[in-house]
Amino acid sequence: MALGLNPMTDLTRIAEALERLAPPPSPAPDFSGAAFVWSPDTLIPVDRVSRVDISLLIGVGRARDTLLENTRHFARGLPANNALLWGARGMGKSSLVKAVHAAIRSEGFDLKIVELAREDLPSVARLMAHLRAAPYQFLLFCDDLSFSHDDQHYKSLKAVLDGGIAGRPDNVLLYATSNRRHLMPRDMIENEQQAAIHASEAVEEKVSLSDRFGLWLGFYACDQDEYLAMIAGYCAAYGVVADWRAEALEWQVTRGARSGRVAWQFFCDLAARNGVKI
Repeated sequence: MALGLNPMTDLTRIAEALERLAPPPSPAPDFSGAAFVWSPDTLIPVDRVSRVDISLLIGVGRARDTLLENTRHFARGLPANNALLWGARGMGKSSLVKAVHAAIRSEGFDLKIVELAREDLPSVARLMAHLRAAPYQFLLFCDDLSFSHDDQHYKSLKAVLDGGIAGRPDNVLLYATSNRRHLMPRDMIENEQQAAIHASEAVEEKVSLSDRFGLWLGFYACDQDEYLAMIAGYCAAYGVVADWRAEALEWQVTRGARSGRVAWQFFCDLAARNGVKI
């Protein structure tokens, strides 16, 4: 027997070394707030959510009512669908999600919202473990979602939507926004068709991702009357009294577009020139 060797001591050293290499388990998050941002392994509370009141969202009445009812079902513990809000830029997709969350909370439901960036999708399993263990209902919000031809993040999103063997947690619902109905550019779909041995199968794998959303809510460019109605709604809500119609029309011409975002940008300028704080 060799001197100075103690098998039990050696095993203890090995166990201690492995413990040092392994990251400590994440502490249970504090869910006392209403809104959070997921940064891998950390839920960061958001004290003040940037949003507008749901009554100020003009031209999206059907999408608003559908999403509000779906979210209300979820808050009550009833079946609800994941939702994909897709369409024209600046037409209130993200604003609607945040406004619906606020509206449901105002009805007395302690509904939480967690924002998840596309880049952080690979860590979503750890986030789901935190949310599954919490005694609350969560909206998981993924803004401006899209994928390029070599992007594998969509596979992580499938795990959120389908939930794998454990299923999606009953207390988690996913709302995503995108400018693209199928979450990928048209040329990417065409390239897949040309390059694949079985073109239809290659496209089907990625296009089917959007099919996993039970609700598809389309947003379309607004017309001039809706654009002006948006500005009028902001003026009434914030008490701005001015003759602004001609300026608003000139503003949208110089921008080359009409949308809710353009209307808000004009209103911010108008409010500042009239000394009104928003």
